[in-house]
Amino acid sequence: MASVAPPPSAVSLRGAVALSGRFPLLAGVDLEVAVGETVLVEGPNGAGKTSLLRVCAGLIPLSSGRLSVLGLDPVRRRTAVRRRVGLLSHASHLYDDLTVEENVRFAVRASGGEVVRIAPACARWGLTGRLARTSASKLSAGQRRRVALAVLTARWPEVWLLDEPHAGLDASARMLLDEAIAEASASQVTILIASHESGTVEGLADRAVTVTGGRISAERLLGVPPTAEATTTTGAVAHVA
Repeated sequence: MASVAPPPSAVSLRGAVALSGRFPLLAGVDLEVAVGETVLVEGPNGAGKTSLLRVCAGLIPLSSGRLSVLGLDPVRRRTAVRRRVGLLSHASHLYDDLTVEENVRFAVRASGGEVVRIAPACARWGLTGRLARTSASKLSAGQRRRVALAVLTARWPEVWLLDEPHAGLDASARMLLDEAIAEASASQVTILIASHESGTVEGLADRAVTVTGGRISAERLLGVPPTAEATTTTGAVAHVA
């Protein structure tokens, strides 16, 4: 009987090193994320969590090592990768002179997304009526965060890179975000979540990796009994007995 091929990797990093001047942002990361997998990226402030997501988004080039996102090189195929990847970062990246709806519409069209998703996405995040017609310059920080989430869910890319996604959200918006993540995961979207609120995210993720000093220092499976899980502190691969 023919052997079953392992699932393809949505994100693959091998010996990934990224620098800011002479300062190492990533110091040799090895990480494989399967298509449809949700991974929690843990670690203290300054450990390299945000840098890891930005590298995967093609915003920070590698100094050495290899990176593949959906089988593509984010540097050589930047436009193709950015159309298929969504990064939710600390900045909302909105155009202040555009309204809420115009910002969402622009992002969806620029990425080649389906415009029919725009209205439902705005409704999901409570961006309707007068608020939808409000310019981004007049929004509060929480409202800008909701618009950024509406952009993400309207685009519905194949890979979600979420950097502290619950930050700046009230309890109702946090619940909506968790529902969106669960829905995306069920539809085989690949998700990386960098968060210091591990307890909040653990129920949404398949496994967690710990970033320390720009490296993957540990890994653990989530949702399995402790006796069935082995955690490694020296490499990037955990094994289940």
